[in-house]
Amino acid sequence: MTTLADECVDLLFDIEPLWPVVMGIDPTRAGLGDVTEAAEAQHRAALERLVERARAVDTSELSDQDRVTRDVVVSQARSRIEQLDSRLVEFTISDFFVGPAASLLTLLPMVTVGTSEQGRAQLDRLAAVPAYLEQVAERHRAGVAAGRTPVAHLVRAAAEHLDRYLAAPDDDPLLRQKAPDTEFASRRERLLTDVVRPAFAAYRDVLRSELLEHGRPEERPGVCHLPGGDATYAALARVHTTTERDPDELHSTGLDCIERLAEEYAVLGHRVFGTGDLGEIFSRLRTDPALRWGNADELLDTARAAITRAEREAPNWFGRIPPQPWVVEPVPAAEAPGAAAAYYLQPSVDGSRPGTYFANTYQVTERFRHTSEVTAFHEVIPGHHFQLSTALSLTELPLLRRISDFNAYTEGWGLYTERLADEMGLYSDDVARLGMLSMDSVRASRLVVDTGLHAKGWSRQQAIDFMERNTPMARVEVVAEVDRYIAYPGQALSYMVGRLEIQRLRAEAERTLGEWFDIQGFHDLVLGGGALPMTVLEDVVRTWVRRREG
Repeated sequence: MTTLADECVDLLFDIEPLWPVVMGIDPTRAGLGDVTEAAEAQHRAALERLVERARAVDTSELSDQDRVTRDVVVSQARSRIEQLDSRLVEFTISDFFVGPAASLLTLLPMVTVGTSEQGRAQLDRLAAVPAYLEQVAERHRAGVAAGRTPVAHLVRAAAEHLDRYLAAPDDDPLLRQKAPDTEFASRRERLLTDVVRPAFAAYRDVLRSELLEHGRPEERPGVCHLPGGDATYAALARVHTTTERDPDELHSTGLDCIERLAEEYAVLGHRVFGTGDLGEIFSRLRTDPALRWGNADELLDTARAAITRAEREAPNWFGRIPPQPWVVEPVPAAEAPGAAAAYYLQPSVDGSRPGTYFANTYQVTERFRHTSEVTAFHEVIPGHHFQLSTALSLTELPLLRRISDFNAYTEGWGLYTERLADEMGLYSDDVARLGMLSMDSVRASRLVVDTGLHAKGWSRQQAIDFMERNTPMARVEVVAEVDRYIAYPGQALSYMVGRLEIQRLRAEAERTLGEWFDIQGFHDLVLGGGALPMTVLEDVVRTWVRRREG
């Protein structure tokens, strides 16, 4: 199965060549990808052939690990096929990093340039920016012609992001890499001045002059308003949850979670604020000046302290401790207005870049301190940094298993660890635990809002209003969250679906094994196979339980 897994990796890298570069797997791989319809058709056909070959394998002759690898190959390839069929490049325009221009300005600065050869490869990528953006613009035009139009206010946001980028050439994130030699530095400067910035300016002009007028209004932001939109959203829900749960079921699950959270808020609210009234608790969390940040350094230092605390406690809950280092940095200023409150970039395979937690310090005095700890635990330890770094260390597995991308697993693990952190005694006080509940509210609301926007036809304002009623988030974060869901259909479903599945599997194992249940063993099992589809993870856990029973 390793051969099929390696072929799958090669196909995925051909589709997204920046992925292995940023990860440090193949730092001199050329190109930015080919997003023409012809190229996507070739990629799709190759993936279909791979799926057929994997499904033809007689699994009765395979080891446990090879069966899992075969299932990962099938799931990863089918996921990519469904994404290609969704034609996302045609209508995905945003200042969020899923937008084509924003993606380049996020990923290219993350490339390590440690040698002259790596420097030449990076210069070639910069030289390829105009052709890539021209391909993207042509796909946008094809989307408009077919009725697959972008969302107008996100087109404006993408153009404004590029305005900010172009207005600050001295702060260009593409200057971030340390130059390996003077020739690289001088050629990079010329390319940025003569090629790259003009290409971004030309793409920005296409957004404003050709696409904005065709953009959907804020009353119709969901993919359900596009031709074939219901089928597109159902496919994206499968991609991001690795389940067959339909939008109506996901919507109801979110509403049920919100209802249960009200009881927990009442308990903590009495202890912290002297009230169990949900509206009063939310109001205090939003308006209490003591719960706001004074400056960016305070936000960043608090995150570092929480992660350090988690790092010390982790050996009591995990048998395998990944060695990769981590750092905390602010979201780059040009990206910050449209960026999420925080996000994480995994370490490179070659060790040249640590795991990086980006915390958004834009309008920092409007952001809440009570969510700092829970977000740090989710993004770094014991969350994404722990999980992704562990996966990179699984050198006995095929590369595909170490880097596979299943959102429900990855984000489900991150959300699971927010509650695990409470079991580990990591939260500093009840205010921080209210932050934990706050983020639970966000993830439960994501199920409701994402399905509301993309399956039920909600307007942008309906989504904002729902989140303001049912989460204690700041308005600046609510608006950014809703725009993220609009730009990235289905991804927001992955968090709570994955968390509930991991919790269900753990509870099932605890009931079956009783005093023989081992929390370190369970966590090492869940993290020890790389990211998996939820159905495959269920089989892995149940096999582990049966063998421990015996």
